[in-house]
Amino acid sequence: MDGKKLAQEVKAELKQRVEELWTSKQIVPRLAVILVGEDPASQVYVRNKRRAAEKIGIKTVDNLLPATVSEADLLDLIYEYNEDPNIHGILVQLPLPAHIDEAKVTHAILPSKDVDGFHPVNMGHLFMNMPHSLPCTPRGIMELLAAYGISPAGKEVVIVGRSNIVGRPMVALMLNADATVTVAHSKTKDLRAVTKRADILVVATGRPEMITGADIKPGAVVIDVGVNRLADGHLVGDVQRQTVEGVASYLTPVPGGVGPMTIAMLMKQTVEFAEKSGQDGY
Repeated sequence: MDGKKLAQEVKAELKQRVEELWTSKQIVPRLAVILVGEDPASQVYVRNKRRAAEKIGIKTVDNLLPATVSEADLLDLIYEYNEDPNIHGILVQLPLPAHIDEAKVTHAILPSKDVDGFHPVNMGHLFMNMPHSLPCTPRGIMELLAAYGISPAGKEVVIVGRSNIVGRPMVALMLNADATVTVAHSKTKDLRAVTKRADILVVATGRPEMITGADIKPGAVVIDVGVNRLADGHLVGDVQRQTVEGVASYLTPVPGGVGPMTIAMLMKQTVEFAEKSGQDGY
């Protein structure tokens, strides 16, 4: 499944929508990006998001804060952007330094500007099948499945991983799409027996190549969310590609699968927020 190609198509459509937004309402979508500290991986992610935004026509307002910034100062900056009608989305790059409470920061962002979809209010809307803002990786997975004509309705879906970023929201999206959902994790007994039941298997554990061809049902659709860098510098997923490719009907590659879709969905939600700006509740 070519996430890179689909992400390019999504971004091309968004560029048109941004142009139409300026023509009809003189609105330029603006995304406030806050990066705390100098984590190299986070810097790469932020740079990639900025480049994607620029190509679409989204203006980013970048804030590079020292790792020593106080929690109070970070929250004050978020509150400032909450009140700014020209800022449509707020993104705080995770992880944050240990002295800052990530939950408090997530909760501080207005749900209507929460482009990451992590605010408890947005999570609640998702689980009630009344979505407003969705976590970007799960949303990207659903769009990938739709693009390849794969409907989860009536299918057995197994999700390996239960994080708030991928696993838990993925459960809600699959339930909303009429799938039968099982969640597996580190405490699951006989993991292979569970994963081999899956028509659609989503793996998001951060453990390199933990799922092999022996762990999946022939013809299963396998979504590999993991991005792991080995000692030799190679990137691999949570799925062992060489053994799974001959068994699965579809597999998302690493890199080039889920990752590009995550950034595309971040851009899409920023544009959607800008399009809704000025409406009741926005």
